[in-house]
Order: sequence, then C-alpha cells, then structure tokens
Amino acid sequence: MNLTEQQFFDDLEKKLWTAANKLLPSLDAAVYKHIVLGLLFIKYVSDAFEERQNELKAQFTDPAHDYYMNPAEYPGTFEADLAAELEVRDYYTEKNVFWVPSEARWPMLVACAQLLPGTALPWNQAGKNEPEKMRTVGWLIDNAMEAIERENEKKLKNVLNKNFANTQIESYKLAELMALFSDTNFHATEYKGQPLSLKAKDILGHIYEYFLGQFALAEGKKGGQYYTPKAIVSLIVNMLQPFKGRVYDPAMGSGGFFVQSEEFIEQHSGKVAQGSGNKASGQISVYGQESNPTTWKLAAMNMAIRGIDFNFGGGHADTLLNDLHPDLRADYVMANPPFNMKEWWNAKLEKDPRWIAGTPPAGNANFAWLQHMLYHLAPTGSMALLLANGSMSSNTNNEGDIRKKLVEDDYFECMVALPGQLFTNTQIPACIWFLTRDKANGFNLNKKKRDRRKQFLFIDARQMGYMKDRVLRDFTQADIDKIADTFHAWQQGDEYGDVKGFCYSASLEDIRKHEHVLTPGRYVGAEDQEEDAEAFADKMARLAAQLAEQFAESAKLEEQIKTNLARLGYDL
Repeated sequence: MNLTEQQFFDDLEKKLWTAANKLLPSLDAAVYKHIVLGLLFIKYVSDAFEERQNELKAQFTDPAHDYYMNPAEYPGTFEADLAAELEVRDYYTEKNVFWVPSEARWPMLVACAQLLPGTALPWNQAGKNEPEKMRTVGWLIDNAMEAIERENEKKLKNVLNKNFANTQIESYKLAELMALFSDTNFHATEYKGQPLSLKAKDILGHIYEYFLGQFALAEGKKGGQYYTPKAIVSLIVNMLQPFKGRVYDPAMGSGGFFVQSEEFIEQHSGKVAQGSGNKASGQISVYGQESNPTTWKLAAMNMAIRGIDFNFGGGHADTLLNDLHPDLRADYVMANPPFNMKEWWNAKLEKDPRWIAGTPPAGNANFAWLQHMLYHLAPTGSMALLLANGSMSSNTNNEGDIRKKLVEDDYFECMVALPGQLFTNTQIPACIWFLTRDKANGFNLNKKKRDRRKQFLFIDARQMGYMKDRVLRDFTQADIDKIADTFHAWQQGDEYGDVKGFCYSASLEDIRKHEHVLTPGRYVGAEDQEEDAEAFADKMARLAAQLAEQFAESAKLEEQIKTNLARLGYDL
C-alpha cells in the first residue's frame, strides 16, 4: 500500500467510525457490529452487482463486442429488451458476482429507507400482508438479507444476519447510517489529486476489517474471540508465505488469516483460487472452522466481500470435539485458538488419532490445538500457532513429554517470543510455534530450503514493536520484515547469523541441555551492551556531585515554602 492509499484509508476510517458512533452511541458493540457489518455487506454485493451491470450494458451497446445487441433487430422494444437482458442471472454468476434481486439493491433500499416507518412499500409485494409496524427500516434490511441469501444459497446459506427488525434501533437511525455509506465514495479513483488504483472490493474489504478491529477493541475480552491483531496475523503470514495450496484455520474467528493470505498473494502477483479444493499454481483455497455461530457468519461475510471461495464446514461446530474437515491435509495451517482453555475434554477423545505426540491434559487444550493442526498438515506442510508462553516450558500433566516428543521427532522448527500488550482481550504473554512435516527438502517459490533436520531457530521479539496507545503495543512493518527475513534466511541458509539477544540457531543437543524447554531467552542470550567510555570512579564522582546539587536545591525550595507559609500565618 503506497502513502496516498494509506492516507485515503486513514481519512475514510476516521470519517465512517466517527459518524457511525454518533448515530448509535448507546448501543453495545456486540450488537452494533452486526448492524454495521451487515450493511457493509449489502453495500458491497450491491456495488459489485451494479459494477457488473454497467460493464454488461457497455458490452451490449458496443458493436465490436460479442454481446452486442443491434437496436435495428429490436424495433420499438430495444430499451425493454436491453433491461431484460441485464437481468439474466448467468451473466453475473459467470464472473463470480452475487445475484442481487431488485428489492435488495442498495439504491432501492436507500430510497425506501427514507420513507417514514409504517409507510407501505408497494415495490415489495411479498410484504404487503405484514402488519404496518413491521414495515420499518429494520424489516426492510431483513427482507433484503433474506432475498440475497435465498438467491445465493450455495455460498450464503445461513450466513447473513437477518435480525435488524428486532434490534430496537429507531428506523431513522438505520436510514441515516445507510445514507452515510451511500455518501461515501467506495469507487474513488483519486485522493487529493493523486490517482488511486483501488477497486470498490478493496476499499470495502479494508473498511470491513477495520471495523472488525474497532469492535474488538470496544468489546475487550469478548472481541478477542473473533479478532487477532492484524500485525500478528501479518507476521505469521509473512513467515509462512502461503503462495499456493490449501490454507486451514481451525479456530478462524472472523477469518483474518485468510484475508492476510489473500493480500500476501496479491502483493506477489498471485491470485486466490475460485473454488475451494481447486489447487493450481499461484492459488490458495481456504478451509476453516469456528464454534461461535455469530463469529462464523462474520467470517463467511468477510470471505464473500473479498470474493474468496471458502469451505467452513457448512456451519459452526467445536473443532476439537467435532472436526468438520477430518480428511483435510493442508499445506498451511494458521491459528490463534483460545489460550489455556480448560473446559474442552470429552471421554471420546481418549484415543483420538490426532494425538501424535501424546494425549493432551484434560485441563488445558493448548497441546490439543497444536496436535490437531499438526495432524491436518500435508506431508510438506507448515504451520504456525499462537499459544500462551506457558506452553514453552510447562511440565504439568504430560505437557513436557509432548513438547519433548515434538522436538525429538523433528516437527518443531521455530519459536518466536512476542512482546506483551499485543492483544485486546488478554494480558497473557504469548509466543508463536512454527512446526513442519518437512525439514529435509521443502520448497518455497522454487527456491530450495536447506536441510534443517535436528536444527531449530529461536527468535526473541519481546523488545520489538511500539506502544500505539496507553494499553496496546503494535509491530511496524520493519519489525515484521526483520523477524520474517531472519526466519527465511535461516531456512534457506542465506546470510543467516546468530544475533545475541535476538536469534539463535540451536542444535538438538542444545535443546536437550535445557531439558526441552523452548523459551527463546534461554538460547539467544543477552544483547551486547556498549562499553562505557567513562571510568567507574569518574562516573561516581560526577553522579555524587550532581546528587549533592539536587539535595541543595531541594533544601532551598523547602526553606522557601516554609517562609511563604509563615507569611500566611502557618508555623511549621
């Protein structure tokens, strides 16, 4: 993203978030997010439909195009026949554009939303028998959602939120929110005189992700259940580099890893596969699972806005108890599951084939998630998993034995220790585990990785990043590049070198000496400190003199205060 695009997005984000909060200041973020994101979804599918319709209209009236309709062949009926041809569904679905029925198209919705609540809506014959009180703007939006889902059932079945009428939000506020999105130029081609090469899909997708992040901040702990900070997701994606194949997230939340994977591919001149399961050069297909039904819908809408085909198992389900992708072997697995989840065990899991390195403890699901992901890796697959720091060293209830086996069997590849305060929902320190089934001869963009068997990389990033506000830390792009480049240099053997306090390439013997504890700080050591040019004796003399001056100044101030108080009649 260039500077002009970044400034454009910054201004747009601020404008929309500020305006939306003014309209609905009293709503809980958990309710508010479904309203705003639902409207953004309708706006997106309607804009994409209109864009395709305008493209078709130009083709139908272009004598040089195969779709040309010669007015001479439609005497007196050309306009009507052209309008009818523009309503042929196949023209849209062939370009992977959602079919949007007339009652759900944004211009129609906005026009009808300006009517007073209770006014009859003659364009919608399906609703003419509804009670007058039902014909509110909320009912109008629900009706549009139902129509879009019904007409695109294969991709959107049970995905869309159809509960606007029951949110108790006044119709005029919903109408104003719709007007706000209508007044926003999602088709901008320039910003402050500078050209923009963004499509409406890019802009709406960015805003959708921005709003997800803002709602996660507003919801605090609950928000973290569906949103992983973008910098962490970007770091993992840049380290794994998912250029092609199957990408799987078993705790997908709102789908952030898939979004970042798509952006990574586009930045490297690739494309996302149109059709999950379709594996071709430069393409990915996405698979995910999520237990929370509303979060599952957020993820599905997130994919739909970006035109990413997906397989999320048809609905929400508990990944550890009900694996919806039992036969999947993914090329890349990425996840941020709940840390230290206690209530997860079921007796039926006792001899589960996923427990490659040992049965995880019933009171903590960390190593259940890790082994579930490892089980779903393809023979040359790689994975990254965010876990609480305790996973690197705990020996409680078989965890130490599992960790030891992961190392000894050479699945473990790299550990990254993260700084604190990166997450909106927890202050628990976290780390990123990188594992792979292929440390011998993996490939990356046809560049052969070196044989890394019995070798392991440790990166200590605890001092990296910056405080973006009083409570949250973030990574810069330079931070992400430094960590990712170090990982890739180590994998490929290109100009890698240990850096005290930051990274260390360990042998199996190194890890055995530390009894299979994987905390990076044990391996990278302390950063070299610059030698102090001032002699110790000279420094002590200087500091003692400075302290004496400060004591003298303090005494002087104390006497002045006593004098001032005495003048006021107070004797100390």
